[in-house]
Amino acid sequence: MSHSIELKFFASIREQVGLATQAFELSGPCPVGVIRAELAARGEAWDRALGLQQRVLAAVNQEVVDEETLVQPGDELAFFPPVTGG
Repeated sequence: MSHSIELKFFASIREQVGLATQAFELSGPCPVGVIRAELAARGEAWDRALGLQQRVLAAVNQEVVDEETLVQPGDELAFFPPVTGG
């Protein structure tokens, strides 16, 4: 049984980290905020894209969630910037 999730990055976040998708290993259920912090710790570009100082939205299995939502192995977790209206 796989213990990974599929990460997806959209818009400016995808441009900054240079990836559209990536597999990410989990040992079990994990909050979105913990995964985000782990990704931001990968380096400067990751921190600029996903660091806590950034406004970032997350969706698990295509449903917008908050930082406390638990991600389960097999889920899809997407990060995207807030949509600005005009």
